[in-house]
Amino acid sequence: MPRTKGSKNKPKATNDFASQITEKKESIVSLTSEITSITANIDTLKADLKEKKTALKAAQKELTKLEAKKAAAEAKAAEAAKKVEAETVLKKLLASGMTADEILEKLK
Repeated sequence: MPRTKGSKNKPKATNDFASQITEKKESIVSLTSEITSITANIDTLKADLKEKKTALKAAQKELTKLEAKKAAAEAKAAEAAKKVEAETVLKKLLASGMTADEILEKLK
């Protein structure tokens, strides 16, 4: 019959439960402290995020107001330019000898 490989005189593994319990308790304490620090970091980041979102919303409102003011100013400037142009055309027509009634008929 063939021999089995390896020695049969292996020492039995002794279970040192006390040291294993101590190691696990230490790892639990370290993990708990890490979780606490990470949670605190998350809370501060959430507060920062909230502040940034509020600032962004305020900036967007200001931008919208400024764009509306710009559009109104441009419209007003365009209206003024049209009025000046109409006055110059009217003056030219009157200077060329047209009467006010003839100008009104052309506009219709």
